[in-house]
Amino acid sequence: MKDSTRAVLGIAAVAVVLVAAVLWLGRDTEGGGRTVVRLRIWDQSFVSAYRASLDEFERANPDLEVRITLVPWASYQQKLRLDVAGGIADDLFWTNLYEDYADSGHLMDIGAALGPQAAQGWDPQAVRQYTRGGKLWAVPQFVDGGTAMYVNLDLLARAGVDPAELAAARWSPDPGSDTFRPLLRRLAAGSAWPYNAANDFQSITLPYLGSAGGQLQADGRFAFDSPQGRDAFGYTVGLVADGLSPSAADTNTSGDFTKNAFLQGRMALFQSGTFNLATVAQQTRFHWGLAMIPAGPAGRVSADNAIGVAGNAATAHPAAVRRVLAWLGSAAGNRYLGLAGATIPAVVSEQQEYRDYWAGHGVDVSPFFDVLRGNEIGAGGGPGFPAALQAMTPILDEMYLRRIPVAEALTRAQRAGDTAAAQQ
Repeated sequence: MKDSTRAVLGIAAVAVVLVAAVLWLGRDTEGGGRTVVRLRIWDQSFVSAYRASLDEFERANPDLEVRITLVPWASYQQKLRLDVAGGIADDLFWTNLYEDYADSGHLMDIGAALGPQAAQGWDPQAVRQYTRGGKLWAVPQFVDGGTAMYVNLDLLARAGVDPAELAAARWSPDPGSDTFRPLLRRLAAGSAWPYNAANDFQSITLPYLGSAGGQLQADGRFAFDSPQGRDAFGYTVGLVADGLSPSAADTNTSGDFTKNAFLQGRMALFQSGTFNLATVAQQTRFHWGLAMIPAGPAGRVSADNAIGVAGNAATAHPAAVRRVLAWLGSAAGNRYLGLAGATIPAVVSEQQEYRDYWAGHGVDVSPFFDVLRGNEIGAGGGPGFPAALQAMTPILDEMYLRRIPVAEALTRAQRAGDTAAAQQ
């Protein structure tokens, strides 16, 4: 046999193998006849909890197999948008910004798929978040709870600050009424930075805007360019300018800068959500606790976001997807997300699992729940919302760097957000 003939035959053999591999990887049933349903998420830390839940589901449903696809958060939204448009998205996928997909007919109607009674056991705020046009578009999986302050108790003791003082702390644009800034100045004596004011949408922007009496959106448009918005952003920008929070040159370029500063024992107060609780518990080497966020002119106000699982309307296996969705929305299926204290299950009956877990580890998580007993601020949404955030962020970054005055920055950011949303 000539060398050229061998080469041709070798290439042909390789091609056959590659084609066979592609067909095997792309098939949606196993040799035993099982239907494969794919679930896409963005957080590695949830894989083990979901795997445990889905293993139980598969034992009761041997004709189905659920595979987890992990797409990192940094590329998740862009890849999902492309895959949905291209008709190759997974059968199920995590979502928090779902409106564009719902409006374009890419999502299953959860009420029609699971029945009108399915939502009765789910967190009411989560149900509201995923309801649009009178229909529910995702099965809530977990809620963040409210925002609280992680407290380095060793740094408080070094500064002579009683933790009870945090409960009475109030921020105000009126220096005569403001007790939070003076408290931070006392903490500055023993901390590299007392606090984490920054362009942080969920942990800083929403609580301050809400506690100033403002709102993010109204009637489908952004509404933070207001007297209340100028009070809120003016206060947090002022904390950075006074050195009571890290430089925006650091926080604008690293979303983890302030978290790492707290973990390293260099920051006294770290305002954040439950999504950082496990990390703080695992990595801190000092005494720490939780406290309520400071009250503002309108009291303590926080957002309470939820993550849901949406069903792909283009799935080749709608009946199988409905069965998986029903399981993920059930108490038995959802409880796994709270067993290891990773997050707060969206099934209300299972939220005690989360509280019990952390109580068993000596952590009182009540500040995350107590802050939601008053007013809440909407976290935003609607068609084009991701594009709007992308358009507004650079302007607000410049504001925190003090290159654009607060009033001008808010006007420009609000205009940019509305324009970007309208263009989607």
